Amino acid sequence: MNDGNGSADVTRLGERAEAQGLRVSVAESLTSGRLANAVGAGPDASQWFAGGIVAYLTDVKERVLGLAPGTDPCSAAAAEQLAVGARELFDADICVSTTGVGGPGPEGGHPAGTVYLGWATSDGVGHRRLALDGDPEDIIEATVEAAIRMLSFHADGLEPARPGHEIEGDGPA
Repeated sequence: MNDGNGSADVTRLGERAEAQGLRVSVAESLTSGRLANAVGAGPDASQWFAGGIVAYLTDVKERVLGLAPGTDPCSAAAAEQLAVGARELFDADICVSTTGVGGPGPEGGHPAGTVYLGWATSDGVGHRRLALDGDPEDIIEATVEAAIRMLSFHADGLEPARPGHEIEGDGPA
């Protein structure tokens, strides 16, 4: 992360997740693994980062993550469905997803820089729409930073993980 804020947010996320025994996961389309890479670099990530999935093709999103057929892959509904699907796949307490158009040109009727972040926890599901400027690299970097902030924000609001989500080896499975 160029400005350093992303790594501070990952540190905050890691500290919160470890203290609360939370399992964190991500689902990526637009960011192609960059979000999982950034989250996995967090402190003691092996204790709280359940994993991530990259799904570019719509049929893969449908089959693996439960995207409803006919859903616009660059939409709030898609972002939410991807987050829910990956949260279930990884049995996580929180999941954030990324989908959108990185550019350089428009795609599917959406201008470059149209990005949706989805989130899912046991308490709810939601999304955030971003309208980003820049070249594809700038858009992806800004998306990863926003997704990490979203993970950190929602982790702050979660209660301690339910039994069975302790990741340490001596806890319940």
